[in-house]
Amino acid sequence: MDVKSIISQMTLEEKAALCSGKDFWHLDTPQRLGIESVMVSDGPCGIRKQSDAADHLGLNASVPATSYPTGSCMACSFDRELFRRSGEVLGHACQAEDLSVLLGPAINIKRSPLGGRNFEYLSEDPYLTGELAKNYINGVQRQNVGVSVKHFAANSQEYNRMSSDSVVDERTLREIYLSAFETAVKDSKPWTIMCSYNRINGTFAAENKRLLTDILRDEWGFDGYVMSDWGATTADRVKCLEAGMELEMPGKNAANDKQIVDAVNNGTLDIKVLDTAVERILNIVLKYTENKQSETKIDFEADHEEARKIADESMVLLKNDGILPLKRSQKLAFIGKFAETPRFQGGGSSHVNSYKVTSALEAAKGLDVTYAPGYDTNTTESDEALLKEAQEAAKNADVAVVFVGITDAMESEGMDRRTLSMPKNHEALVKAVSEVQKNTVVVVMCGGCITMPWIDDVRGVLYAYLGGEAVGTATLDLLFGDVNPSGKLAETFPRRLEDNPSYLYFFGDEQNKTEYREGVFVGYR
Repeated sequence: MDVKSIISQMTLEEKAALCSGKDFWHLDTPQRLGIESVMVSDGPCGIRKQSDAADHLGLNASVPATSYPTGSCMACSFDRELFRRSGEVLGHACQAEDLSVLLGPAINIKRSPLGGRNFEYLSEDPYLTGELAKNYINGVQRQNVGVSVKHFAANSQEYNRMSSDSVVDERTLREIYLSAFETAVKDSKPWTIMCSYNRINGTFAAENKRLLTDILRDEWGFDGYVMSDWGATTADRVKCLEAGMELEMPGKNAANDKQIVDAVNNGTLDIKVLDTAVERILNIVLKYTENKQSETKIDFEADHEEARKIADESMVLLKNDGILPLKRSQKLAFIGKFAETPRFQGGGSSHVNSYKVTSALEAAKGLDVTYAPGYDTNTTESDEALLKEAQEAAKNADVAVVFVGITDAMESEGMDRRTLSMPKNHEALVKAVSEVQKNTVVVVMCGGCITMPWIDDVRGVLYAYLGGEAVGTATLDLLFGDVNPSGKLAETFPRRLEDNPSYLYFFGDEQNKTEYREGVFVGYR
């Protein structure tokens, strides 16, 4: 179809409608002109397609899908090919579910280990982030499905995320916080970009012409469309459109559509600006609909195995003084609720309705394993009876494997962490077990950094991060040496929170300004 011909037949109201969603996930295309509506869906570590009740915080059910390791886990692979392959698998699933754009990858730089969405983000390093992201994008888009690279830009915290002002000097913005986006845009041509909620140096991202037009389009050559994060559009819809933010999500915001129509009619908005936005959106819509692969099917078992392989390559062995690999002939104690009910994904918009979840306890079926829960995940307080049971199991085993980490209540979209410590009952469990069993290995399941005051008291530490739905099988692959542990940390673990360069300035001041006073000195820098 000829896009300019389509635009010439659209009414002003249809053009305005196309610039905001039809509903929570669909675009409002001019179907009378033969342009079918398309759907976008959350990612990036698995599809979160919602057929009925919709939301952007992962509260309502979505269709069954494969849950892959989170970005924080996958980045530890340092493996471009793994990211490309992961993207291809996800793009294939999007075709099967008739999804035109997958909302991801999330490539913001980890300014602080307290960042609430750090489990989604890849690294503190712009080069690593850019290289991995562009391969993921190439993989997805090779399946003729678009991505929406997010969250553009300087979106480093969840606290006051709708209004906080990221105050960043030019060198820091360019070298640290824009660099990965630049690599992605120039090297993989993403179909869409998602602008963030926050302000950047006083201007909301959705209204930031310097960011969305001068840099993104004029400097880097981006030729897709920019969509808002869900609810990130400001009250001045016309100003957002003029800045280069084409698509408002979610819809339908009739008042904002009317703003556009009225502005064209009264001459305060040039119709050429609106037509350009419509053209950019239609180009991407047609790129998908004209090459749709409607016969595509998902092989959930094969994808589950792919999730296992990705986790195998990504988990990080932090310590081993000779205790690993374990032997299948040994008498083992698996201690900690996460051995039975693993924490394998983060909370919020990336939350996947997993096809199935394999725990370490399930994966160890047939081995001589005693299990003790050790703690209650609904509280942070220790239970003396559970600790005593755990110690008994540990004393009667050759090796105790303790499964601990961060709970869903402490780590999710919508909130930042306030501490790098694990819950008190997780800390107490490691201490209690290591006191009675010298052969103790700790498996950590969480999305980001923790402090480990107990690391000298145990013989091995496997950092599983949030390893996706096959996390239990992958954990055993590494513990028993079936797979060589090759993951390397993609972020710096401070010994204390105070050691992180952004510590004094992370949450911002009373004026809701977050000053990036540490400049380029992020993480290992």
